[in-house]
Amino acid sequence: QVQLVESGGGQVQTGGSLRLSCAASGRTGTTYEMGWFRQAPGKEREFVAAVYGRGGSTTYADSVKGRFTISRDNAKNTVYLQMNSLKPEDTAVYFCAVDSGWRYWGQGTQVTVSS
Repeated sequence: QVQLVESGGGQVQTGGSLRLSCAASGRTGTTYEMGWFRQAPGKEREFVAAVYGRGGSTTYADSVKGRFTISRDNAKNTVYLQMNSLKPEDTAVYFCAVDSGWRYWGQGTQVTVSS
């Protein structure tokens, strides 16, 4: 089992920045996928970004490319999401997920961007 705890959410104005963190504990390793998803009110959960394996290759949703950066600290079993140039449409609950098939999920952290 892997437990995930997100932090760093909050409320910012358009153009602001936030950094989300997700700390993993339990059966952790450094070879699995770590990613971020989000769900806005009335919408389905959507992929945001992911970082893969020891090499740390990354992928992003088109809507966040150039604004968000995902990174990981293997020593701390933590994945981060640096979010810059935030827009009101980025408002959502952000979830981290890890492992093949996104097996484990965190409880989510609210991000609100006001215009």
